Amino acid sequence: MAEEEKAEEENKAKDSKESGEYGANDIQVLTGLEGVRKRPGMYIGDTAVRGLHHLVYEAVDNSVDEALAGHCNLITITINKDGTATVEDNGRGIPVDMHPKLKIPSVEVVLTKLHAGAKFEKSTYKVSGGLHGVGISVTNALSEQLEVEISRDGKIYSQKYAYGKPTTKLTVKGSANKIGTKITFMPDKGIFSSVIFDFDILSSRLRELAFLNKGLRIIIKDERTGKSHDFFYKGGIKSFVEYLNKNKAPVHNVIYFSKEKNSTNVEIALQYNESYNESVFSFVNNINTIEGGTHLSGFKSALTRVMNNYGEKSKMSEGKLTSDDTREGLTAVISVKVKEPQFEGQTKSKLGNSEVKGIVDSVVYDNLNDFMEENPGVAKTIILKLISAARAREAARKAKDLVRRKNALFASSLPGKLADCSNKDPAQCELYLVEGDSAGGSCKMGRNRNFQAILPLRGKILNVEKARLDKIMNSKEITNLITALGTSVGEEFDINKLRYHKVIITTDADVDGSHISCLLLTLFYRYLKQIIEAGYLYIAQPPLYKVKKRNHVFYVYNEEKLKLLLNKIGKESIGIQRYKGLGEMNPDQLWETTMNPDHRTILQVTLEDAVEADRIFTILMGDEVELRRNFIEKHAKEVKNLDI
Repeated sequence: MAEEEKAEEENKAKDSKESGEYGANDIQVLTGLEGVRKRPGMYIGDTAVRGLHHLVYEAVDNSVDEALAGHCNLITITINKDGTATVEDNGRGIPVDMHPKLKIPSVEVVLTKLHAGAKFEKSTYKVSGGLHGVGISVTNALSEQLEVEISRDGKIYSQKYAYGKPTTKLTVKGSANKIGTKITFMPDKGIFSSVIFDFDILSSRLRELAFLNKGLRIIIKDERTGKSHDFFYKGGIKSFVEYLNKNKAPVHNVIYFSKEKNSTNVEIALQYNESYNESVFSFVNNINTIEGGTHLSGFKSALTRVMNNYGEKSKMSEGKLTSDDTREGLTAVISVKVKEPQFEGQTKSKLGNSEVKGIVDSVVYDNLNDFMEENPGVAKTIILKLISAARAREAARKAKDLVRRKNALFASSLPGKLADCSNKDPAQCELYLVEGDSAGGSCKMGRNRNFQAILPLRGKILNVEKARLDKIMNSKEITNLITALGTSVGEEFDINKLRYHKVIITTDADVDGSHISCLLLTLFYRYLKQIIEAGYLYIAQPPLYKVKKRNHVFYVYNEEKLKLLLNKIGKESIGIQRYKGLGEMNPDQLWETTMNPDHRTILQVTLEDAVEADRIFTILMGDEVELRRNFIEKHAKEVKNLDI
């Protein structure tokens, strides 16, 4: 009878599928970690570089949570020669006793069950980054092999897993004279586009964690190359700000204060420098909240009130300072530890706790106000800088008003040199920023006029790293570019008004072209960063060589591929043309190699590490010549393609 019922159910399911009906038989239930393996992007962002390294961060975050609870002061990360990664700490060790409900070792629960962990129990962890409880189990799910070793109670416990499932039982493999957890794993090659860990990417995040956790030592070692870093900062986020301002010219010593209020710990470090750019980074329980949130809002609000109050009281003020005025040339780190943070989404990029805004506002206002009163010399220096920023803002406003008046009717306001596309749907439109009129002419003739727009740029644009917004708004090339984009700039920037969802920097493959690319990237990073964050900025990759053998033509994009091609086709009866500029290509060649979506190569500009990006732009585009020289000398050997 049971077999007849089973057959009947199978027939019903078959009939349902064939008829297009949607019923209970169509509902797929994923158990354990199957959901993670089926939709990894939901848990780690993507299956490329970012997602790969996220596996390490999840393991490290568990160890950092032990440090936050006061039970760990050393974390060691090793990239092993066989491609695996090891994360080891001297915390208490994941519990190994049997789970009372599931009747399996507690460590197995942590490694195989989503939303399982001690972070939901407030008495175990006061604060934690991994409050969603999916951390280390996701690393396990997306690894083709993982081994956990736990040292506690005088024993070393070990268990192995594959693709998220245990392959051995938890066993005692020896005696231990220490405590802690050690996890070694190999990412799943069937899921990730590459499973090669990048030492520098990991180092940047680990350095950040060491700054945010005063007194925690984090060591990273790369057994493949012998490289290593030992991160330990007694000064915590005060040292962090000093590091961020290392390549700038500070106008006073770092201002630091910390206070716990209503079970929320607020830690602030800030310092003004002579630049015109803001570098403010916010964190919640060690998580970089790249989209800010209530803690950042509280900081900005208090900062503006303090500076305006002091300016009026000292009779230095020339009018109300805006929030933007008070952040010109400011480097700051805001770190809060919250018991139950409410993040917007699993990506945890924005804090939503409404009460935190008031807490941070109060702490910053009281402490910063006291500092200004007790240090009148520093306070005067800061206020004078902010007044100068306000004057520049007013000049920039007038310049923008002038541009708007000239462009009163939007349809006729586009720059004269812009060859726009006929399609008006931003999602389908592309804007090529092209170096020079010659290349611009070829691109205009070679493009697809339906969805590709061309804006030629004359020479090198202004270096915005060394200029205020008022000077930037007086640059015709930059205002033409901003007008073409449609977003405006500064306080009025609106990503929803962007007219093209692919903005493609297209320059010659020589030194001048590289410099122009850097200038444009600096402009986007400093003033149009949301375009980068939205994934709309790209860099074109035009060919370096045209190789012709009899009736066959090959386009080659770097020296390495040229060598491979010559080895393949032979060197007899060939002609090699080295393209020095885009203007040397005719319209058909430009379309075929650089503009045809079916054949071209364009590189998407991403912002993986905002701290490191800020440092690099400051070095390469700032005023300090010696720093730039040292950087170039240090990294010269890493350059793969050099045009001389």
